[in-house]
Amino acid sequence: MLLENKIAAVTGGSAGIGRGIAEAYLREGAKVAILARNAEKAERMIQELNAGDRIVFVQGDATIQESVEGFIDETISTFGTIDILVNNAGGAGGDLQPTVSLTDEEFDFCIKINLYATFWGIRHALKTMLPKQSGRIINISSVEGKHGKPVLTPYTAAKHAINGMTKSVAREVGTEGITVNSICPGLILTDIVMDTGPATAEAMGITFDQMVDMFVADSAIKRPNEVHEVAELAVLLASEAGAGITGQQISVDGGTAQY
Repeated sequence: MLLENKIAAVTGGSAGIGRGIAEAYLREGAKVAILARNAEKAERMIQELNAGDRIVFVQGDATIQESVEGFIDETISTFGTIDILVNNAGGAGGDLQPTVSLTDEEFDFCIKINLYATFWGIRHALKTMLPKQSGRIINISSVEGKHGKPVLTPYTAAKHAINGMTKSVAREVGTEGITVNSICPGLILTDIVMDTGPATAEAMGITFDQMVDMFVADSAIKRPNEVHEVAELAVLLASEAGAGITGQQISVDGGTAQY
């Protein structure tokens, strides 16, 4: 029970990595609030987890500032405080284009859902964490926050920026009992990857299977990563065992980015 009685807020928490982290936090004794757009999926998740009043769902859109800040406010209103914030909401967007074909609107959407959503969450959570001089902020970045792939220009830019923001905020709040880290997953075959991956591959001029093979070949373990591998690291960073880890961009990518 590494997180007993801790209060965690997870954006994009109804599926994939977000759901995996929420499940791991519940297992370790935390109370968890999740932000998600799809109410049906979130309610089904809550029923499946059967965690009673230790988990709540707030419907909202992480591309909207008021949704992100309102989610944190609702977490505090429900559970009394916030100890852990996981900025997980993000994605590459559905209509991927080569850089020369990108519109401002497509670029803006990717920056909002990844970078702005993370910034809004950090800024608002710190208003509660700083006065009590404790907290854990975990930003879900990507291996593309260290590398780059074709047709992922806005996503890569946003994830690099998240890693830079993580370093800066960690320096600001390091003496206040607050740690700030980012996790950089490699390819994980979540539902969203399975849904959007074929379009990504098509924009790259390859098949989805070829895209998976490309990511796998670039790793040391020669397989996709799994959600639970990210979730276990998120538990460590949120626990007392992670108190000395801050300002880091930790890869869970099977050895793709070896730094």
